[in-house]
Amino acid sequence: MRGLGGKTAIVTGGGGGIGGATCRRFAEAGTRVAVMDRDAEAAERVAGAIAAAGGTARAFSCDITDYDQVRRAVADAEAALGPIDILVNNAGWDVFRLFKDTRPEDWQKLIAINLVGALNMTHVVLPGMIERKAGRIVNIASDAGRVGSSGEAVYAACKAGLMGFAKTLARENARFGITVNVVCPGVTRTRLFEDYKQGAGNPEKLEEAFRRSIPLGRIGEPEDLPGAILFFASDDAAFVTGQVLSVSGGLTMAG
Repeated sequence: MRGLGGKTAIVTGGGGGIGGATCRRFAEAGTRVAVMDRDAEAAERVAGAIAAAGGTARAFSCDITDYDQVRRAVADAEAALGPIDILVNNAGWDVFRLFKDTRPEDWQKLIAINLVGALNMTHVVLPGMIERKAGRIVNIASDAGRVGSSGEAVYAACKAGLMGFAKTLARENARFGITVNVVCPGVTRTRLFEDYKQGAGNPEKLEEAFRRSIPLGRIGEPEDLPGAILFFASDDAAFVTGQVLSVSGGLTMAG
């Protein structure tokens, strides 16, 4: 895709499945990558693999729920790799329980990681993009936020919030040449999905039920997501903003 070479991208949750796959794909396109994750070892593994393959990446440990940590991590990333051209708000966490069985402390953690973390990152990165009159922001939400998902009420609420946040940012910042879009994974084989399965009485039966419900006939893999993410980050999407794209194998087809 056009316009990714020589740019600098931050990917939060970059040490995980979708985040790691996205970091690697950016590096293959010639983008300098800040692999940002609370798990420093996971971030280092991804950055190390990118460097070994000839790409440019640095690992940064950051708890995105802590605004001061975010400011420091972004400053460190810019010092090491240059001004941030692309922000991918990917980090997330979930707890799989019916809403009646959740606790307020669960809600606070879910909201902090899945919504406030993206607010923190965007609030720190956005002023530089405005000053340079260019930038790409991609929020990774979820089809749970589009159509709902049993056992994920607060997570779904946060992801729906990311979509509304993105659309509003897109309107506010279009005049600065900044685009803001959303990618919604469906069922994807990540650590979150494995945790979800373990909460079921029969994980294998649950996975088979998901597989049967997906028109393309399989569970998504982390490598299925970077294409959509990099499209929104590229010059090929220069006239696309405020949009939501589901990558779910056809599981959801709502407009």
